[in-house]
Amino acid sequence: VQLQASGGGFAQSGGSLRLSCVASGTIFRFNLMGWYRQAPRKQRERVALISRDSTTNYADSVKGRFTISRDNYKNTVYLQMNSLKPEDTAVYYCYVPPQYWGQGTLVTVSS
Repeated sequence: VQLQASGGGFAQSGGSLRLSCVASGTIFRFNLMGWYRQAPRKQRERVALISRDSTTNYADSVKGRFTISRDNYKNTVYLQMNSLKPEDTAVYYCYVPPQYWGQGTLVTVSS
């Protein structure tokens, strides 16, 4: 499985970005998909997960601001990020358990 993430970039505090992750094959076979992030000098952390039936789970730090979704027909998982904060600055990775990672896309939020 290959995962191609895109959509990162620069945003001001309070702004929005939308990340996309396209899988090389059908994603319907994957129950869980998600996004992780790694900020400079910090460990990688889970941001959001979504199951095949679109049940979602979010880290406390992004609840109410980020929305994960998936389009099984387009083999794509999205992360809509609103009300961005400088502490959201990180490299964001698409993830399919147990071992598939995308290449990462950098999100930088200025204050």
